[in-house]
Amino acid sequence: MARRACAPLSTSCTRRQSEAGGTSPKSLDVLGTTYATDSWTNTPPAILAKTGRDLLHQTSHPLAILKELIFKEFPTFAHYDSLSPVVSTYQNFDSLGFAQDHPGRSKTDTYYVNQSTLLRTHTSAHQLQLLAAGSRDENGILMQAKNSAAAPRNERFLVAADVYRRDEIDASHYPVFHQMEGVCTFSREEVRDTTRQATAAKRQDKAGKADCPDQAAQMIDTTVVGDGNPIQAAHSAEEAAFLVDNMKQAMNDMVVHILTKAVAAQQSSGDACAPGNQPQFPVRWIDAYFPFTSPSWEMEVLFQGEWLEICGCGVMKQEILNQADMPDRIGWAFGFGLERLAMLLFGVQDIRLFWSSDPRFAGQFSPGRINSFRPFSRHPSCAKDVSFWLPSESTFHENDIMDLVRETAGDLVEGVKLIDSFTHPKTGKGSRCYRINYCSMDRNVTNEEINGVQELVRKRMVEQLGVTLR
Repeated sequence: MARRACAPLSTSCTRRQSEAGGTSPKSLDVLGTTYATDSWTNTPPAILAKTGRDLLHQTSHPLAILKELIFKEFPTFAHYDSLSPVVSTYQNFDSLGFAQDHPGRSKTDTYYVNQSTLLRTHTSAHQLQLLAAGSRDENGILMQAKNSAAAPRNERFLVAADVYRRDEIDASHYPVFHQMEGVCTFSREEVRDTTRQATAAKRQDKAGKADCPDQAAQMIDTTVVGDGNPIQAAHSAEEAAFLVDNMKQAMNDMVVHILTKAVAAQQSSGDACAPGNQPQFPVRWIDAYFPFTSPSWEMEVLFQGEWLEICGCGVMKQEILNQADMPDRIGWAFGFGLERLAMLLFGVQDIRLFWSSDPRFAGQFSPGRINSFRPFSRHPSCAKDVSFWLPSESTFHENDIMDLVRETAGDLVEGVKLIDSFTHPKTGKGSRCYRINYCSMDRNVTNEEINGVQELVRKRMVEQLGVTLR
């Protein structure tokens, strides 16, 4: 699907040109607010254009349907879905304990508005903000919840939002996607009142066992808390065990519920045996690391022969709660990728479709209804290769070419893959060859059209990345 660099939206998303008439913007307008730019600014017009799409508020959109489904799973949590995507570097990184040299802070991974402001890379950027709003009675924030009475001091909340990351191009990655953040806190007194015997019995019963073979989700969890995935010094063993059990039970229940609906939708459509449909979804827990939780885990689902990460979660770092003036509370947090779950739930096999305005896609869904997506005719693809020498003293990063291709070709690009990497034995110069697969989701494209796009990609690679074409 072709797209304009900056489509007209209900909110402004334009780059202002310098007075000298150059191409470097002096400021960026994002959702009606103007921000000064600097040497860190790297957010292109095509990404800015996404900030006003509001997919989560389009009631018939699969992502909005999934959002409401998860909200209903957590009725005692405050629900937020309208927080601005523009956050400070402090919110996105420092408040969560990211090291100064963490790769996530790099301009190769993150879209910066300027050095101190960026497009959030995860919904966790709002953890401290919302916890502190609850402890300090900041009503301006608290009243943004759709159901503020459910958890009036934000002791439990969900945040659904768009997030932005420079990333690879394939059927399951897109530079803008959506997450659901969950935070659940308890007073230490609540935890002390919970019997250790009941908690231990539940852990022993669940650990290492897969669910019954006739369930939609088969849970596999052989993880243990230990030196490699440690309890925080600020927590007792009893507190940590309580939080881990409570979190895993909530996550398992939600995933089983969602995947059961996915299988039911396949069966009701009569296409349960169609390619891409699965009668069961193996789900596994694996140890992980995040700067803001410990211990930490990821949940992965086996989909179309590949393990897809759908959730990161863990026991919240106590420092975050302390900063929010909540030292007497402890908690857990999770972050789900909504696109990954929606692909499972609705049978969508290309993440680009979630941004499509093609009525053959959008017209298949309605509020509150789960059904399998029926693919319309697949249009032929066209692969083009581009080879180049890296510049001397190169700072080239693969995400640079991904961003350049997206900005030039938009959603005509189905995937970009490195197919050859070579270092000249005499000169030491590095060479790369990428295969760009063009495939429109809604129309046939001609070879002549793709040749024109490819030539523009090649030209911009020389101008913007300083490479030498081969």
